[in-house]
Amino acid sequence: MNESHITINGKSLSVAQSMTVRVALNDFAMSLRSDGLGDDDHGKAMVEGYLKAINEIFTIMKEKEGVGC
Repeated sequence: MNESHITINGKSLSVAQSMTVRVALNDFAMSLRSDGLGDDDHGKAMVEGYLKAINEIFTIMKEKEGVGC
């Protein structure tokens, strides 16, 4: 799999570092879906916001690389 090129504060991550970011985001999304962040409105809103941002990031990764993330 070709990993996305990720730059943080002007420094490009290595392939291994980019893979780590992708896997960590995916694991975080799975955790949010299964465990959430509480049953109150704030926790639910946080989950919704995080999942939206993660989906946006994965969409960018898929557009760039043409592969599933």
